[in-house]
Amino acid sequence: MKFNVLLKLCCTISVAVLAASSTTFQADGAETERSVSDSAKATSPMPQMTLEAVVTDVLEHNREVNFYSAEIAAAKGETRTAETWKNPELSTTIGDKRVAGDGLATEGVTWLVSIRQTFEWPGRIPLRKAIANQQLQLAELGLGQFKAALAARTRTVAFGLFAAQQKAVAAREVAERFHTLREVLVQRDPSGITPQLELRIIEATEITMLRKASEASVVEQAAMLELNQLRGQPWQQGMKVAPVDLAFTATPEPEALLSAARANNFEIRMRQVELEQQGFKVSLAQKDRYPSFTVGPYFSQERSGSNERYVGIEFSMPLPLWNHNEGNIETAMARQQQAETSMYVTQRTVERQVVEQALTYQTKLTEMAKWRPESVAEFRTAAGLADRHYRLGAVPITIYVELQRQYLDAVEALLDTKREALDAGQQLELLTGLDIHAVRTNP
Repeated sequence: MKFNVLLKLCCTISVAVLAASSTTFQADGAETERSVSDSAKATSPMPQMTLEAVVTDVLEHNREVNFYSAEIAAAKGETRTAETWKNPELSTTIGDKRVAGDGLATEGVTWLVSIRQTFEWPGRIPLRKAIANQQLQLAELGLGQFKAALAARTRTVAFGLFAAQQKAVAAREVAERFHTLREVLVQRDPSGITPQLELRIIEATEITMLRKASEASVVEQAAMLELNQLRGQPWQQGMKVAPVDLAFTATPEPEALLSAARANNFEIRMRQVELEQQGFKVSLAQKDRYPSFTVGPYFSQERSGSNERYVGIEFSMPLPLWNHNEGNIETAMARQQQAETSMYVTQRTVERQVVEQALTYQTKLTEMAKWRPESVAEFRTAAGLADRHYRLGAVPITIYVELQRQYLDAVEALLDTKREALDAGQQLELLTGLDIHAVRTNP
């Protein structure tokens, strides 16, 4: 009996141990599979898009465009409302009529039905329609301005993302070079003060380069977040901008740019439309001095001993005795003066911005014209050459550190100048409304 009980107990323990081992194996297998999946996700390459592809994607998926489209729809509704007549009014009354005389009294029902239509003073409806049409034109101009500004901003941010990625790569390359060299020098026996000081210089420079790489990464993440917001994508969505080769062309003369800005600039055109709209509002306020009138037929019937019917036409209008709409006329004329002043100030501001952006763009072109296309590649080659020869003792520490810094500074200067020239060219096209092809993307 005891042997059977002991055998059953051993079998139970064996089954429990096997079940626990199976569970542990499954958990380890699931954890391993999850780790492999996470590693695959981490190492999966981010999608790469060209500069113009990013601009097209933003214009197609930006949610804010819907706001301006809805504004156009609202302006069209206002236009339809402005040209629509008021609905006719139906009026009816019913009551009891009692007639008494010579000791006799009769009673009956009396009722009245009338239809009245209000007519505006001639010229009001066309003026309201003109004001609504100006509002529609303002909405369409707002949509065009937003799309142009959105495309310009997208190009600037996308190139800023590309520049930040390139700066981060160069800074990490230089920092890794100093890190590797420092590890090699630490393993040696530093005899004398000079090797110790050189080691401290290399370590300090490594810290500086790591900071530059971190700053470039922060700028890269900020540009990524803004691009994802413009594209309507989740904030954690990653992407890379394909290598960009920008080509810049000379701009027209300043007088030609100013003439184009006066004719095509969105802000100036909007102020012109607002000024025209305010002129229509002044005319409408002057027309509102004259009252509207109401005309319509009516039919009445009374039954009280006899049957009486009345048919006629009703006419009514307010008498303009106290209110001549003088206050609204003065307000509309004051708003017209404000619109004229706003038009003048906007034109002067746009002219200043055009000249400023043209000078900035030309300055950047002059700066880039002095560069050699192969300068950055040669700086990179020289930095690598200095690293190898410094390890051999053929290059002093000053030349080695200076070459590494100059290589990184040259990359930053090149990318920053191109980004500033790109931004100035985009602003010039936005201000003048011209497609001057200031900035092109070479394939």
